Amino acid sequence: MSVKTKLWLTFGIVLITVLALAVPAAVAADNGKPERFIVAFEEGTPVNEDALKGLVHKFGDEGEVKILELINGALVIVPSRAKAALGVLPGVASVEEDSLVYALDELQDGWGVDRIDAEQAWAAGNTGDGIKVAIIDTGIDYNHPDIGGIAGGWDWVNNDGDPMDDNGHGTHVAGIVAARQNGVGVVGVAPGVQLYALKVLDASGYGYWSNIIAALGWAKDNGMQVANMSLGSNVAPKALQTAADRAYAAGVLLVAAAGNDGTGKVSYPARYSSVIAVAATDANDVRPWWSNFGSQVELAAPGVGILSTIPGGGYAAYSGTSMATPHVAGSAALAFASGLVTDSDGKYGIANEVRKLLQQTADDLGPLGKDNYYGYGLVDAEEAATMAPQAGDGGGGGKGNGKGR
Repeated sequence: MSVKTKLWLTFGIVLITVLALAVPAAVAADNGKPERFIVAFEEGTPVNEDALKGLVHKFGDEGEVKILELINGALVIVPSRAKAALGVLPGVASVEEDSLVYALDELQDGWGVDRIDAEQAWAAGNTGDGIKVAIIDTGIDYNHPDIGGIAGGWDWVNNDGDPMDDNGHGTHVAGIVAARQNGVGVVGVAPGVQLYALKVLDASGYGYWSNIIAALGWAKDNGMQVANMSLGSNVAPKALQTAADRAYAAGVLLVAAAGNDGTGKVSYPARYSSVIAVAATDANDVRPWWSNFGSQVELAAPGVGILSTIPGGGYAAYSGTSMATPHVAGSAALAFASGLVTDSDGKYGIANEVRKLLQQTADDLGPLGKDNYYGYGLVDAEEAATMAPQAGDGGGGGKGNGKGR
């Protein structure tokens, strides 16, 4: 999806002059190992792909430039010593390291779907039919009989159109959202949705933030209504927040895992205000010790011993906020499909209204009202799929703590 920007001749001449000053004509043969940088340009300044490629060429032949349209920037792979040269290019707003992000889970039956009352939504005829849900993860085993194929996607790890899962994490997450009602294995929260596999993590479960930024741009451009991100890290570039904010503003509801460190630091990207941060609960509606907490936690969902699909046609029970997150994503899809949600405030389209509805219908857990451990409470798929949003913001106005249900 690289977009080449045409530049005025005069601007190009100025740029060549700056490059000549910034980079010596004869660069030492040993420039060091190539590093990954996310380069963002100022608003209103087109990304100068030719200038970036020219700089890469001056530092050797191992570099690369990939446009990140959503943030008006690019991923640039060059030796670390080139960072200063990137920073002085005209129009460049920031140069940040493209650090690693990873899948969030612990290996540990399908009680979660029952606990959030998804079956009641199905009984009313709502399975999320037609709603587009992107799984931003390790890919999806689209040949799994309980997945039943995918509607599309992309693989940024291998740079091709085949987002097959070579790790297992993404397939497990996808099954929680949308395992089909086919009498086989398990059933997801919203079995009627259209699944899109956006592979950003490799076979080891690791990837780069630039891949996530590119995937968020893809989700926006291809009309995704929900994007699930069961991944995270304690560090992230500011460019990631820009990407998340813009995708959400365009109407993509973003849902991400709070993290499994057991600390008061919610992981990125869940930490951003444009993203729903999801904590985990066990079968007794209690937060497990490893579920991260903090003021950014917005909702809680089942995340302990969750049975779901894995590559090769099998099933396994995993635990983690990675497993809690798709319960919320699936519930959001049911709310989108209900037809009861409209864009009443003109902000972020229907996505913002669905978000408020999830808050308002959540079953309050822990201290009364929103708290740092459960947010507004346990997501309630049934009420989210059968009620219209009320005036005002969220408030955990569901059926109470649900103990003993």
